[in-house]
Amino acid sequence: MYSFVRPILFQLDPERAHDLTLSQLAMVSRSPWMTRQLHTCFGAKVPSLPVQCMGLDFAHPFGLAAGLDKSARALPALSALGFSGVEMGTVTPKPQPGNEKPRMFRLPEDEAIINRMGFNSGGVDEFLQNLVRPDNAAVAGINIGKNATTAIADAHFDYVNAMQRVYASADYITVNISSPNTKSLRDLQNEAFLDELLGHLMAARSKCEKVHKRRVPIALKVAPDLSGDEIETIAELVVSHQFDAVIATNTTVSRPDSLRSVHANEAGGLSGAPVKSMATECIRRFYPLLNGKVQLIGVGGIKTADDAWEKLLAGADYLQIYTQFIYQGPAMIREIVHGLAERVSQHGFSDLPSAMQALRQG
Repeated sequence: MYSFVRPILFQLDPERAHDLTLSQLAMVSRSPWMTRQLHTCFGAKVPSLPVQCMGLDFAHPFGLAAGLDKSARALPALSALGFSGVEMGTVTPKPQPGNEKPRMFRLPEDEAIINRMGFNSGGVDEFLQNLVRPDNAAVAGINIGKNATTAIADAHFDYVNAMQRVYASADYITVNISSPNTKSLRDLQNEAFLDELLGHLMAARSKCEKVHKRRVPIALKVAPDLSGDEIETIAELVVSHQFDAVIATNTTVSRPDSLRSVHANEAGGLSGAPVKSMATECIRRFYPLLNGKVQLIGVGGIKTADDAWEKLLAGADYLQIYTQFIYQGPAMIREIVHGLAERVSQHGFSDLPSAMQALRQG
């Protein structure tokens, strides 16, 4: 089905195609009947392969990364497609338009996308008004960021504000400090800024936990362009502040020599197939440093079950996609989860966590 739709979408400007697709998914989400039909066509065909991450139970280890549904308009439809988790956002406390257009570019020869969206967001109020959570919805993550006009020294005010606002509606919250498209945002990955930010967030989370009488896990999303020292510093801080997960990784500002597209030198973050090895290496380096105290969510260039298996072996507890979903469509969810289930069985295990525990040690 997607093979017929994709050529039409790819004739459109990438952001226009994104908006059109999301509008259709939002329309489906408003109709329980249409959502059930979508589930019959796609979600019902995805095999069960249970995993636990951040204390949350996922039907299988394959979810949607933030960026597709920035305004929480389509959780029912995205769940019906078969994702076990859907991360919505990035949402900022106040509405903001993001960067000037054009700001999204396809690199079809490279199976990649470059974007410089800049946290375009309707703000938390609109986000929460849009969010609908049916009983059978996927695990719902909410990705939060700071407003562009907020100084880096004051960034913690935005993150705490956003976290407090979305806390009651989230299964987990992701703190996005790694987008390359908001000025100076990645400075928050530096030790001095990050230690303060994480401290403010955990103090606020403790208060939210008491008010709402539930503990919502918090993940930190990092860039793939980190040095070894930066990875060590981030790992030490997320462990000491008792974060629940690290999401590795966001887009990269680097440009591999292998890129062939005419848009290869556009400014912004590169995602998709060219990021695969860099993201996997980032997971591999974080894994021993986190020592099982903080879990890992792997993102970046997952195209096949082999790619997914590689990230799991490197140390990921859960996986997310975005760019390859644009290129391949929803059928890839079933194909990858089925492929992972086959690999678990081929190695003589009955479940994925047992297989990973044994194979990583081997």
